[in-house]
Amino acid sequence: MNRRLLLGAAPAALATPALAQSGPEVRWRMSSAFPRNLDVLFGTGEKIAQRVAQLTENRFQIRFFPAGEVVPGPQVLDAVQSGSLEGGHAPLYYFSGKDLALNFFTAVPFGLNARQNMAWLQYGGGGALCNELLGEFNCIGFPAGDTGAQMGGWFRNEVKGLDDLKGLKFRTPGLNGQLFARLGAVPQAIAPADIYPSLERGALDAVEFVGPHDDEKLGFVRVARYYYYPGFWEAGAHLHLIANKDAFNRLPELYKTALEVASGEANANMLAQYDHLNPQALRRLVAAGAVLRPWPRDILQAAWREAHGMYEQLSSQNERFKRVWTAYRAYRDEEYQWFRVAESSFDNFAFPAAAQQR
Repeated sequence: MNRRLLLGAAPAALATPALAQSGPEVRWRMSSAFPRNLDVLFGTGEKIAQRVAQLTENRFQIRFFPAGEVVPGPQVLDAVQSGSLEGGHAPLYYFSGKDLALNFFTAVPFGLNARQNMAWLQYGGGGALCNELLGEFNCIGFPAGDTGAQMGGWFRNEVKGLDDLKGLKFRTPGLNGQLFARLGAVPQAIAPADIYPSLERGALDAVEFVGPHDDEKLGFVRVARYYYYPGFWEAGAHLHLIANKDAFNRLPELYKTALEVASGEANANMLAQYDHLNPQALRRLVAAGAVLRPWPRDILQAAWREAHGMYEQLSSQNERFKRVWTAYRAYRDEEYQWFRVAESSFDNFAFPAAAQQR
């Protein structure tokens, strides 16, 4: 399927209500990987469902569920693969237990930022690699949201250097968990609903989730005051709409286009929403007692070294991981060079200059 052709044809097709009115009525069920109280993460999937209904004159309706109501978040891909759900909305690294290469289509340590990620998925071959892998689970995916750069997490005690990571119980999943294990920490995989009580009673020393807007909702500032930045493992974390391939192929072309258009709109909207909400939430968190701290330089340097060592080790053990990492790294390194010239040079001057005027 040529995604750009579909998207290019969308305005003409969707401007003809008679096509939708003459189409069949279709009902899908789709689950989020997140609970309802995380309004941006959950709400992005809701927006997709609403937009699809609007674009098809309500002929194609998607009932959207929060995580846990039909299936837990980590089981969304299983449910879509089996056909018990037609769709899901989730970060693909939630399912990296099935294949570690899925991490690349959400975020990896020292990977692509949100804009670079979208460029890779849309124009750099990442989307084709993603759907090649999802096809093995009888699924197809469409980029459908990005958090932007995330924070580095909440810590009960200050982290002054590498030694402070030794034995630290840190809730962080996926490849980042493996990375922090190489740095001496003890990674923990804990569902969002269990993070706060685990942190409160000392079963966790630290946790990372997303960023100020979501972290404020989860109340972490009440039990861990040190707030580190940046989340170098999630410079931009992408979400996908996952559709059962058989269910998707049965859709009329107009409905397929509506699903893709709605995902594309949500993709842009989610990042804009976080960029709007996070500064306000960060101010409130600091007022509530959060102590902002940058990662110590020795930790960043060690993390960079260990991350790339980890990628090479995993590549030697997993041929698919090696193929995706090879493509991803080449694209990342070229993007980094361009951003150094224009984006980073602007940011490094303008942001501090604005702060000094306050």
